[in-house]
Amino acid sequence: MYQKIIQELNKLKNPAQAKNLQRFFKTGKGEYGGGDIFLGLKSQEIKDIAKKYYRETNFNDIKKLLNSEIHEHRVASLRILVIQYEEGGDKIRKKIFDFYLKNTKNINNWDLVDMSAPNIVGQFLFQTCFSGGLSEKETSTKVSKNLVLYKLAKSKNLWERRIAVLATFAFIREKDFRDAIKILEILLKDKHDLIHKAVGWMLREMGKRDKKELIKFLDKHALHMPRTMLRYSIEKLPEKKRKYYLNKK
Repeated sequence: MYQKIIQELNKLKNPAQAKNLQRFFKTGKGEYGGGDIFLGLKSQEIKDIAKKYYRETNFNDIKKLLNSEIHEHRVASLRILVIQYEEGGDKIRKKIFDFYLKNTKNINNWDLVDMSAPNIVGQFLFQTCFSGGLSEKETSTKVSKNLVLYKLAKSKNLWERRIAVLATFAFIREKDFRDAIKILEILLKDKHDLIHKAVGWMLREMGKRDKKELIKFLDKHALHMPRTMLRYSIEKLPEKKRKYYLNKK
């Protein structure tokens, strides 16, 4: 199946678009996506191929795709994983979650993280740890699994830290902000712009669901937040409130 997927992806390559994507995803020397190679495919084209082959694609094929130096191969591998996770039962979801965490070194650009971390890591942790009605033994397991997020948030690897942030989206969508807030607080002083944007984005999403929680967070932290993070977080607030927090900086 690996070869069929590669062949279909390669048939759609667009050199002109590939150049644009390589600039957009900062693939120059010393940039965060340095050395990444693009075929120039559109997102929908990759989604269509993933939907076509996900049932017949096993972990060996997915790992080959994920190990590829070509960006769209890695995108396809994660698209397939997300679909398999969404349609799988508890056992396959656990296998996908474990596989994902063992292969984070190749989930190495923001688009790869953003379309997979909430739907695999976040969903697994939320469904496993926050489903309610846990026994004492299960509560202990819950705490252990929940520590995965905190370990990722404190990683030296940029993309693992972004995985931690984006995974909280699964909690935020369910209006469970407890761990999301703690993870975002851990990363307030992160030095990378991509983390600033991600944290700000998650705060904005939290505010869409509960403005009071966002305001509480901002009142506590706005003065010390990087400006990009703050701007992202307040985008949906009324103009008067946005100016109030920006003037505190």
